[in-house]
Amino acid sequence: MGNTLSKVAIAGVGYSQTGRRLPLTDDELVSQAVLAALADAGMKPTDVDGVSTNGGNAMSIGHLVGAMPLNYYFTSSGMAPAFVEPATMAISAVASGLAHTCVAVRLIRQMPSAGDRPAPSGPIEPMKVGGDNQFSAPFGSGASAAGIGGFQMQRYMQQYGVTEEQFGVNAVTQRHHASLNPEAILRDELTVEDYLASRYISKPVRIFDCDYPVDSSSAVIFTTQERAADWAKKPVNVEAYAYSAIRDFDMSLLDDFTSNAPKHCADTLWSRTDLTAADLDCAQLYDGFTIITFEWLEALGICGPGEAGNFIEEGNTKLGGSLPLNTDGGACNMGRRHGANFCIESVQQIRGESGERQVPDCEVAVWSNAVGPFAGAVLLTA
Repeated sequence: MGNTLSKVAIAGVGYSQTGRRLPLTDDELVSQAVLAALADAGMKPTDVDGVSTNGGNAMSIGHLVGAMPLNYYFTSSGMAPAFVEPATMAISAVASGLAHTCVAVRLIRQMPSAGDRPAPSGPIEPMKVGGDNQFSAPFGSGASAAGIGGFQMQRYMQQYGVTEEQFGVNAVTQRHHASLNPEAILRDELTVEDYLASRYISKPVRIFDCDYPVDSSSAVIFTTQERAADWAKKPVNVEAYAYSAIRDFDMSLLDDFTSNAPKHCADTLWSRTDLTAADLDCAQLYDGFTIITFEWLEALGICGPGEAGNFIEEGNTKLGGSLPLNTDGGACNMGRRHGANFCIESVQQIRGESGERQVPDCEVAVWSNAVGPFAGAVLLTA
């Protein structure tokens, strides 16, 4: 990476129990994930001297799992792109020497649905909306994530002629990958007809374009390459990483809905390595909404602008294709683990631990999070 910082590797990964409305506390989910990652690496809690998180409190997590005292801890404000934030904080801490072994944690809970909320007891008053949202809320969007996803997907389809059927092929491909993954929540095979018959959430975004809310925690242990060689599993090296912001948080005010933070992030990532998109053996790209995955394929130079639909339709992203994509099934089928699953799947692919969905001789993987004003990506190698 062209610097004198320590080289960083991943030594352990772990999930908590994952499901819908689990009868488990936040602490129980977090401790399950961290202890699973420690067991995967063959470590004890005292082998860790750093914790980073954007779900929970890093100091509390260190105390909870018995990793005290800590040389480094980081707790997010929450305004950041999913799991890649604590991951890049952990990588940076190890690379700089602030910690020798840092566990990155993401806790996420299923959000209450409309049916969970109490019915109003009296007349419903008109909603008052201020700030930038006053210009979009009257048209049914407001600041909802699905509304923004609808804007992005509609603009992308209009600009490049990508079809709903091509988004359907992507959903079918990722569900097939999920059918081979015991960790996936949704595993029944889909057809393009199933996709086209599914309901719209924010047209043209359909229910199968959305990640699936769950209760879950995930943990990944980053350490120096030298220390990683001492633990139980094959080390997976951090070749390069990037963490980008191109404007403030309001996604509705992006200058370009089809090329934004992922493009800046990807360009930065490739500038920090001699590898190129042609060297990738698999890609694990964020799919909070599937339009995000299409944008990342193009941002990373895997295909050209507007070509993601054809690239997927031609079968390139299937197992056995030129670049298998979201081989764990993605967050639309794994459940909304907020991007941690993409890091963990990359690690398991490079280790050769992915079972029926294993990419042969996998040595280079990229995983990413987010879209719009901010984004992050990490390139991993054997």
